[in-house]
Amino acid sequence: FMAKPIAGEPGSAMHVHQSVLRADGSNLFSRPDGSASDEFHWYIGGLQKYLPAAMALFAPYVNSYRRLAAKFGAPVNLQWGTDNRTVGIRSPIASAQNRRIENRVIGADANPYVALAATLACGYLGIQQRITPTAECTGDAYLGKHELPQSLGEAVELLRQSPDLAEVLGPEFVTVYTEIKDIEYAEYMKVISPWEREHLLLHV
Repeated sequence: FMAKPIAGEPGSAMHVHQSVLRADGSNLFSRPDGSASDEFHWYIGGLQKYLPAAMALFAPYVNSYRRLAAKFGAPVNLQWGTDNRTVGIRSPIASAQNRRIENRVIGADANPYVALAATLACGYLGIQQRITPTAECTGDAYLGKHELPQSLGEAVELLRQSPDLAEVLGPEFVTVYTEIKDIEYAEYMKVISPWEREHLLLHV
């Protein structure tokens, strides 16, 4: 499966909506008065901090990074906002009991089990470490900078350098996964694309 099979067209994503319930069934992201809880904001803070390191799990192939282009509706940032579809982390409009957080950066080519585990791990670390998120984005986040890894090689290295994620996901898993992705990326780099021949060999 390819997240971006056709140039000039939007790719395919796997947006994941997340909420966490207390033992009594109430939503951890909401206070009794219905307002957003500290845990809600810490969860977002965790996503903002750890999403770059988890991108090799959310966008697991070289083609995955071609989807992440702002002009085609895919988020390229770590901003968060309420019902804002230009941010990477969105809070849909919902009741207090249904308050949730949407991770919009995951590609449709990701393993759903791995992607769910990774996005929950990011949020869990945010709550555990009480990470304060940035101010809510109320405008067009596409006008900001590209905040996500732009290649599989870059993403794999960020994952390898995150001991916190490795501790939650399992050091052995992260080691094996990154080594496999290193091999895949090395094989990809051996291929000379038609674009390179056309633009460098024929026009330079």
